[in-house]
Amino acid sequence: MGGESKTFTLAEVSEHNNRKDCWLVIEGKVYNVTKFLEDHPGGDEVLLSATGKDATDDFEDVGHSSSARAMMDEFYVGEIDSSTIPTKKQYTPPKQPHYNQDKTSEFIVKLLQFLVPLIILGLAVGIRIYTKET
Repeated sequence: MGGESKTFTLAEVSEHNNRKDCWLVIEGKVYNVTKFLEDHPGGDEVLLSATGKDATDDFEDVGHSSSARAMMDEFYVGEIDSSTIPTKKQYTPPKQPHYNQDKTSEFIVKLLQFLVPLIILGLAVGIRIYTKET
């Protein structure tokens, strides 16, 4: 890496988004991976789909080896201006009522209180019809 590094905005990096000119942002650094597209084990589409955004999570999720990380130095072109990267929104799950075992038990009891008499009535009618026919 060495020397003076250049700083790019995300918009500038996003312009390099095709097979002939492909740049990625990983961990605040900008990489020109155009020459690596054909050799990438996951295929060029994986790299092309990561352009125009911070690809750090995509890179980390795969679990790249230390040798893959060392290869990145030869593709380094500069730093990203972090103020140009949109902040990630934290997922907040929807508020749900606390699970109450007693309410669930109440529901099951009420359901059985309704269904059991119907089943008994159905059996009684069925037996009566069956005995009349024979």
